Amino acid sequence: MTPDQRLAAYRRKRRTDRSGEPRGAYVPAQPAQRPRFVVQRHDARNLHFDVRLEVDGVLVSWAVPKGPSLNPADKRLAHRTEDHPLTYVDFEGRISEGYGAGTVIVWDIGTYDNLTTVDGVPVAAADALAKGHITVGLHGHKLTGAFAFTRTRMGGDEANWMLVKVDDEAADRRRRPTSTRNESVLTGRTNSDLEVG
Repeated sequence: MTPDQRLAAYRRKRRTDRSGEPRGAYVPAQPAQRPRFVVQRHDARNLHFDVRLEVDGVLVSWAVPKGPSLNPADKRLAHRTEDHPLTYVDFEGRISEGYGAGTVIVWDIGTYDNLTTVDGVPVAAADALAKGHITVGLHGHKLTGAFAFTRTRMGGDEANWMLVKVDDEAADRRRRPTSTRNESVLTGRTNSDLEVG
């Protein structure tokens, strides 16, 4: 499936001319760049964090209700959602009424390394996702170190994954950035600022 085909669900679920979101057009990634990740704080019907990894020309996405944790003991439900266009990587704004209505800020952004291996052999990100497990090393402003996404099929739903911090030197059992640092790393704005702006 091409990146353009993978964005069909994104286009189908929203009217970007009304929502204010980026159009669902495919924009090729720069081949020399490391893949990017973004975590967007999305204050919609329920506050959650959208975690997105750049993979093969799209942003593979999960909605994480409690947000990523730096504590390896915390297991975070991560619900797989539709792929998003790469132009969504720095999107901030107020989504109008309809699908996903609410405010969005870029809570964290950076690049990542695919750390997934099987028997010591590297596994491509797309293949890792298809098999239901990917480990990535994040290089962000608020999130650093390794994180693992694992499909659980909890409740019989293949969209249910688990997000866990790998116990490495970046792990922190006390710090809670999702509750103490609510500002955008791009603009310094909060979701509340967008509500009144």
